[in-house]
Amino acid sequence: MSTNSPPRAHAPLQQLGARDARWASGFWADVTTRTHQVTIPRMWDMLDDPEVSPGIRNFRIAAGLEEGEHSGPPFMDGDVYKWLEAAIAQLETDPTPELRAIVDDVAGLVASVQREDGYVHTPTLIAARHDGDAAALADRFAFETYNLGHLITAGVRHYEVTGSEILLDAARKAAGFLEDLAVNKPRELARSAICPSHYMAVVELYRATGDRRYLELAEAFLRVRDDFEEGGDDNQDRIPVREQRVAAGHAVRANYLYAGLADLVAETGDPELRAVLETLWSDVVDTKLAITGGCGALYDGASPDGSPWQGDISRVHQAYGRAYQLPHTTAHNESCANIGMILWSERMLALTADARYADVIERVAFNSLLAGIGLSGADYFYTNPLRQVRDLPYPLRRPGDTALHPVPAPPPSDARLRQEYLSCFCCPPNTARTLARFHERAASVGDDGLYLHLYGGGEVRTVSGDRVLALHEHSDYPWSGTIRFEVTAAMAGGVPVHVRIPDWAKDASLTVAGEAAPLDGSGYVRVERDWRVGDVIELELPMPVRMLRGHRLAEEVTGQVAVQRGPVVYCLESADLPVGLPIERVAIRRGTAFTPVETEIAGTRVIALEAELALLPAGGDGRLYEDLPDAPVEAVRTRLVPYFAWGNRGAGEMSVWLPTVW
Repeated sequence: MSTNSPPRAHAPLQQLGARDARWASGFWADVTTRTHQVTIPRMWDMLDDPEVSPGIRNFRIAAGLEEGEHSGPPFMDGDVYKWLEAAIAQLETDPTPELRAIVDDVAGLVASVQREDGYVHTPTLIAARHDGDAAALADRFAFETYNLGHLITAGVRHYEVTGSEILLDAARKAAGFLEDLAVNKPRELARSAICPSHYMAVVELYRATGDRRYLELAEAFLRVRDDFEEGGDDNQDRIPVREQRVAAGHAVRANYLYAGLADLVAETGDPELRAVLETLWSDVVDTKLAITGGCGALYDGASPDGSPWQGDISRVHQAYGRAYQLPHTTAHNESCANIGMILWSERMLALTADARYADVIERVAFNSLLAGIGLSGADYFYTNPLRQVRDLPYPLRRPGDTALHPVPAPPPSDARLRQEYLSCFCCPPNTARTLARFHERAASVGDDGLYLHLYGGGEVRTVSGDRVLALHEHSDYPWSGTIRFEVTAAMAGGVPVHVRIPDWAKDASLTVAGEAAPLDGSGYVRVERDWRVGDVIELELPMPVRMLRGHRLAEEVTGQVAVQRGPVVYCLESADLPVGLPIERVAIRRGTAFTPVETEIAGTRVIALEAELALLPAGGDGRLYEDLPDAPVEAVRTRLVPYFAWGNRGAGEMSVWLPTVW
């Protein structure tokens, strides 16, 4: 089967699939190997073990193969589908008979429990098996449409990779169920459109089958949402999408919605909707995105602009707040929201060929995405704060807890470590499928040539008629900014190559076959020549250590800086401080010299930054306000580590942002 999606009618760029893109060596190849060897099989072991997870057992009960009650959150079906998508991606690039057997068994099990009308939701199916009285869509927070969306996506991928139609048929039937809702029960459909994965899903189904009814279904989803009169900011349905100018509400729901709408624009070319998405994306990136690429800073807030009446202000959960409202210790930044930002940004990149979308994908990927999974590949964060401190006087949700599963007794605040299994398991399989398919983000092809988006050890190939071009990347990115692409195949002169200069890169240089190429800031640089095997494109991205400050309205970062080298954001961990030295005493002097040093954390090679940092006077007796001690600022020799590597050396404090002294 072909792994490249068909061209989008109104998107100039088309991602390369596994046939034409892979991580062959270096950073992302190591992550891919870890994903295949550890993440996907260990996750299956948990989902298949009822002592750990009810994921597969719920389907077996729904199929009548076992007795029992449904257990776990209502969105757990979707967790199984996301793992299935990750496993299918591994089948495409690194197949084994054992994995193929598991994938086919799960696909058959899922198909076996689907109702004739296309509905699948194990909580309802199990309840109906017990007493026959269970209605679909009775609770808007049952996540039925979210689950069905992930089923459709998995069904499309299963067909594309294996050629089997068993799960594709289930996807078609699920879409038929949603189609019936759109026509006959639009209110119920709108109310249940929580975390709307089904927008992206039905467009993927349209692309796989060519059946326009699925594209029209995506348009119906938007129409039904805009006609809904009971919505709120939390679910982005208070006002019609075309009237939205700022991102508000639940960040996962927002990012999924806007990614799905970008898919719709790619097929219809709707200029008004495209402009809305560009405005909303800029609102997030310019005013609400953590420096690590984290999305949805607020645990729980309010929607003060949703109503002029104080009594009608609604709660907003794990949400985008107001512009520049970016807390550190209490930052939520759910892993699924960060992944949603990748999904949204890659679709906007396909629509526009604008490098700023690839810049954000890179920021999320090297920082908040990888922070969500431990360096072992087997444990996970649900939330991704920018600071962790001791003795917090209020509980924060642990990585495995949500509003559905409150913390009965909070652990010490500096002991928030990744967990192998989370009671809210949505993020781990989302991370697995994202990493298993990450080669699809490396490059795209358009009518005007090959676009190189992300670096880190890729091999890419494109064929356009009789014109062929294949490149192999040699680099130690993100630790080194020297990136060499060697031409390994070229026919009929190949095609033009568009090389991305990241927005963080200053004084970059580019040579092609030994000759300097002119650069004009960041973005894509077009390189066109009669390519021959052995030609080399060499990109040099200087990687000085940068100290970044925040916007004047970002109150949480006033008087503080964050450290970044290349695309990697760094943090300070108490593991790198003398025992007993609290993290709040460490500051950075302007002009501090950092020395990159190679080291290992949990067996993983990283580049740390060594420096002499300032040591502020010790605090007093813990009063809310106290006099500033008239004591000298001392020094401490320590190191900063990549943010994605924090929390892998046991419990401790951590901070991305550090105070500055002169």
